[in-house]
Amino acid sequence: MNEDRPKRKNARLRNYDYSSPGIYFLTICTENRKKLFWETVGATIGRPQDVVLSECGKIVDDAIQSIPKIYSFVTVNSYVIMPNHIHLLIQIHADEYGRPMAAPTVSRIINHMKGFVSKKVGKSIWQKLYYDHIVRNEDDYNNTVKYICENPVCWKNDELYSE
Repeated sequence: MNEDRPKRKNARLRNYDYSSPGIYFLTICTENRKKLFWETVGATIGRPQDVVLSECGKIVDDAIQSIPKIYSFVTVNSYVIMPNHIHLLIQIHADEYGRPMAAPTVSRIINHMKGFVSKKVGKSIWQKLYYDHIVRNEDDYNNTVKYICENPVCWKNDELYSE
């Protein structure tokens, strides 16, 4: 191992069970933030109707929509596909008694989705890690949904924006 390289900070909460029932906000970037998911037709401001998903973006959309089909106790409450990243708001549900259902971790769900997309595309397109945030209350949830919905319109001001 190269000691000169900076060590990555583990962004996960220590001792937190990421298969616990709850709502998780996730951001997953493409490798080197390469714009793979939108095809622009003409001039755009934000993401109006003249921006459509590329073939790769459509594969990502299919993968996201398949999450609840593969994991019946997981829902995708909201998501957006941006040119070089995606935002997901997923929920892991408890049973009718409030007990956790047998659930994979958030990491496993994301790795499965990334693998599905990479296989369909023919190569890995993803950055190694992803950002996660555990949604803690209703205000946090509402702010996250608002952020996801407004992200395309604010694309040029986004920290993940690149020319």
